Amino acid sequence: MLLDALTTLLLLAGAVFFFAGTLGLLRFPDVYTRLHALAKADNLGLGCVLAGLALQADSLAVALKLLAIWPLALIASAAVGYSIARRAERLGVVPWQEQDQ
Repeated sequence: MLLDALTTLLLLAGAVFFFAGTLGLLRFPDVYTRLHALAKADNLGLGCVLAGLALQADSLAVALKLLAIWPLALIASAAVGYSIARRAERLGVVPWQEQDQ
């Protein structure tokens, strides 16, 4: 019963982080802040979801395989985020700055 409650909590927390990342993607003003929102929130959401699924795994091997996905996704996210930001900079995309009024 406690294991099911913890799994539910982790899955809900993951969903909240995924929602926050999506909201940041839609609401932030430029490519750099959008990348930041996706890289931080979605990676944390993935970690929570995978931890929740690992708690329900049938064996230790399956749980470890699920947990091995997270560092691989972190590495991929960092590499892709860096590539997108570098390309945006080379294209002359300037970071958003608040306008003085």
